[in-house]
Amino acid sequence: MDGKVYLVGAGPGDPGLITVKGAECLRRADVVVYDRLVAPALLDHAPAHAEKLYVGKASSDHALPQSEINALLVEKARAGKIVVRLKGGDPFVFGRGGEEVLALADAGIPFEIVPGISSAIAAPAYAGIPVTQRGVTSSFTVTTGHLRDDNDPTSNLQLPTFVFLMSVENLESIIAALRESGRDATTPAALVRWGTTPQQETLVGTLENIAERGRDMKPPAVLIVGAVVNLRDKLRWFEDRPLFGKRILVTRAREQASELSRQLAELGAEPIEFPVIQILPLDDYAPLDAALAQSYDWIIFTSVNGVASVWERLGARGRDARAFANTRLAAIGPATAEELARHGLRADFVPREYVAEAIVEQIGNVAGKRILLPRAGSAREALAQGLRERGAIVDDVAAYRTVTTDAHHPLAQHIRALVERGAIDAITFTSSSTVRGLDAALNHQSEIINHKSKIACIGPVTAQTARDLGLRVDAIAQEYTLEGLTKALVLLFEKGEPRGDINSFG
Repeated sequence: MDGKVYLVGAGPGDPGLITVKGAECLRRADVVVYDRLVAPALLDHAPAHAEKLYVGKASSDHALPQSEINALLVEKARAGKIVVRLKGGDPFVFGRGGEEVLALADAGIPFEIVPGISSAIAAPAYAGIPVTQRGVTSSFTVTTGHLRDDNDPTSNLQLPTFVFLMSVENLESIIAALRESGRDATTPAALVRWGTTPQQETLVGTLENIAERGRDMKPPAVLIVGAVVNLRDKLRWFEDRPLFGKRILVTRAREQASELSRQLAELGAEPIEFPVIQILPLDDYAPLDAALAQSYDWIIFTSVNGVASVWERLGARGRDARAFANTRLAAIGPATAEELARHGLRADFVPREYVAEAIVEQIGNVAGKRILLPRAGSAREALAQGLRERGAIVDDVAAYRTVTTDAHHPLAQHIRALVERGAIDAITFTSSSTVRGLDAALNHQSEIINHKSKIACIGPVTAQTARDLGLRVDAIAQEYTLEGLTKALVLLFEKGEPRGDINSFG
C-alpha cells in the first residue's frame, strides 16, 4: 500500500514560523526530504527513526537534480512511508513544489499541500516594512531572480499570476481593468471561497465568464488569474478527500476526542466536538488502592482511561511497573495496548475482536484464576459475569467515573439546534456511554436525529445501545477502532446508501 507525501512549507528561516500542521506532519514522518534553507531545528520535530535526506540546492551546487528529487518522493511513498517534503518558505512560491506535485499526481501518489510563510512577506515584516499599507500602496509583486534551467532570458517575462483578495464585490470592475490592460478574454480565472476550510468552494472559468459564474458567490473569496489555473484539474486534492464538507459530531470525552477529530479532518470533514461524557476521578480510591496491593493472575484493561487511572494510583503509592511483574496483562484493543506500552508494559493478550465477549471466549483457561478489572464504575456486567461463569475469581473495581453532559448546558443546546436544522451530517459513537450521554444531552430526541443525521458506531455493542434508545444505525466499523470508524464513514458517504447498517471493509 502506498504511503503519502506532505509538501510542507518550512517558513523563511525562523523555526518558530513553521505552521502547527507543518510541525504535526513532521512528528508523523517516516522520511523527511529537506532543502538548504530549512532551519535545522525543524528536523528535531521528526521522530528518531525518521530518515532525513538532504536535497538542497545552491546557485551552482545541487545535491540532487530536480528529476531525481521527484523520483525519490515517489519511491519512498511507494514503500508505504509517510514522507514530508520540507521546503523553505512556501512550496508553491518559487519552490518548484508544483513540479513535485505533478510528478506525484502522474504516479498516483496521495499528497497534501501544507502552505508555509513566504520570505516575500516575512523578510519585509521582520525588517519593519509592510508590503501593503492603506493610503500608501494597495498591491505588491513578487518575482524570482533565477532564470529557468535552460537560461532563457525571457523566462521571467511570462505573464504573471494575479491574486486579488476581497475580490467578489468588485469582480466585474477588476476583470474590466485586466481586459483593458491587455489580458485576453480566454485567460483562465478561478474564484476560491472560504479557502482552506471544509466549506471551500472553487469556481473555474475565464476572464470572459468568471463574473457570470461567480455572480452568486459571497465573500470571502480570492480571485486567481493566470495560466496556472489550468493545473487545478490535475493537482486538486483538498476538495477530493472522501469526507470533504461533511460536518461530523464527535461525542468522545474531551481528553480522547482529539485523535478522532484529527482523522476526520484529514479526510476532509469538519469535526464538531461535543464531549457528552466526562472522565472524572473517584471520590474514594480506597477500593482500587486495596486491589492494586493484592496479587492477581490477570489484570484486564478495557480502556485507555483504566490504564491511566491505575498508573496514576500506582505512582501515588510510590510504585511502578514492577507491581505487574507476576501478572499477565490483557487489553481490549490496540489503543489500550498502546497506552500500556507508553508506560513500558506489553499486553500479553489482545482479543481479535475488541469487545468484552471476545475476551471471555479467547483468553484461555481462567478457572481458579484471580482477575482484576479496573474500569468505569458504570461498565457493562458482561465481562465480569462471563469470566465468573468460566470459573475465574473476579474483582470488578471502579478506577474512574463518567458523568454525562447536562441537557441545559449551552453547548448541548447549540448542538441540539444544529441537529434540528440538519447541519450535522453524521454522529459518531465510540462507546455505549457516549450513546447514552448524547441521548440525555439532546433530551431523547431520537426521531429528530434519525431524520436529520446519520449514525456511525465503533462496534456492535455500541450499535445495540443506540438501537435500544431508538436510534437508527447507518454504519458499524468492522474493526472496532477509530480507524475502523472513519473507514465506515467513508464507505457510508461514498456509497450514499439508504439507511440501514453498513459494515465497513465489506
